[in-house]
Amino acid sequence: MTVPALTAETRWRCTLCGNLTRFDVTRTARVTEFLHFDLAGESEVEETEVLSETIESVRCRWCNAVDQVELVARPGAEGTEAPAEQG
Repeated sequence: MTVPALTAETRWRCTLCGNLTRFDVTRTARVTEFLHFDLAGESEVEETEVLSETIESVRCRWCNAVDQVELVARPGAEGTEAPAEQG
């Protein structure tokens, strides 16, 4: 199964248990990093450029389902409407 890619307006939701917040993501990334070394030889990454990234799998932390995620709108994202009040 292909894992749907996240956007600024979407997030994952587990289709089995409804989890929205806890996932283990296995991914492969190819990056270029700018490393700054101090005089003692300790390094710190100051800049990272992601050249490519592939999400291999997503596992729900609540029910352990693998690759059972769907995209849902983030609260307050543009283009989403608030639910109508019932009353």
